[in-house]
Amino acid sequence: MRLTLPRPTWPRLQLFELCDQSWLPRWIRDAETDYLAVAVAMLAPFRPLASKIAEVLDRAGTDRIVDLGSGGAGPWPALADEIASARGGRAPRITLTDLFPNERAFERARAAGLTHEIEPVDARAVPSQLLGARTMFDTLHHLRPRDARAVLEDAYRARVPIVIGEAMSRRPVILLTTSLIPLFVLLLTPRIRPLSGWRLLFTYAIPILPLVISWDGFVSCLRTYRPTELSTLTRGLDGFRWEAGEVRHKGTVLTYLIGEPEPASA
Repeated sequence: MRLTLPRPTWPRLQLFELCDQSWLPRWIRDAETDYLAVAVAMLAPFRPLASKIAEVLDRAGTDRIVDLGSGGAGPWPALADEIASARGGRAPRITLTDLFPNERAFERARAAGLTHEIEPVDARAVPSQLLGARTMFDTLHHLRPRDARAVLEDAYRARVPIVIGEAMSRRPVILLTTSLIPLFVLLLTPRIRPLSGWRLLFTYAIPILPLVISWDGFVSCLRTYRPTELSTLTRGLDGFRWEAGEVRHKGTVLTYLIGEPEPASA
């Protein structure tokens, strides 16, 4: 199926992110996802989705969540606590997955009660043994429209709910703030655990990490999908209830897409 996205004033650009490249050294990719996990934990941009995810779990009758493209564990486990609060204390059971698993980050998340899949998981073809509602945070923008559509089709075929959140956007003000990413990397690196000598070396003495993370952050903004574009990706996936929208949070805009099977008619 060929997908033609709406053409807004500021078009989506499919530039390349370094962390997507298979040739990128693993230590650089893991360092970037570790930084992003700390930034997300501090800003909590996905908190507004906690109540929506709780409702999705209740309607699906499950406590299980399979998180796709988890990186350095993203908004978990803080988001898990928010979801549990919204469900009267019933905590979700989270399984972290990624195409390039950050094994150390996943092991640290285990201490907080999260499980993980150590083998690579392609969000376009999730193994059938990974059961539960699916989530994806700040990951869909990495995919071209046909691949993003494939992620939705896979959830559609499996008849499982999917919740997608993007904290970045193509708004000019957000693009301008990416110029501050190198400063944020310098400020937040001391909070990353474990704080290794090589991380300090390639952050402060030889600033490879600030440059890589800054480039990927800028490109991420240019690659994000808007709600109308997300709705276009769901076209033809009938029998699912799709909701695409935006939520303002802490001076920025969170974009989301929620899909779940419609109840069978009586």
